[in-house]
Amino acid sequence: MKTKETFSNNVKKYRQKNNLTQEELSEISGVAYKYIQKIEGKTTPNVGIDLVEKLAKALKTTSSKLLES
Repeated sequence: MKTKETFSNNVKKYRQKNNLTQEELSEISGVAYKYIQKIEGKTTPNVGIDLVEKLAKALKTTSSKLLES
């Protein structure tokens, strides 16, 4: 599985595990709702480490967990 696909799947998995909607994750992380939609969608954009860290913190996990298969 490609890294972007893994990241996308893990963001969704941890978001659901924390019982968050995309809108709630957006509010908590400071990442735009539309961008979270893109991340979890079929065409995951290239993301920087700062964004990975923001999402990891909001999802109560680590950056490495969001990137590992």
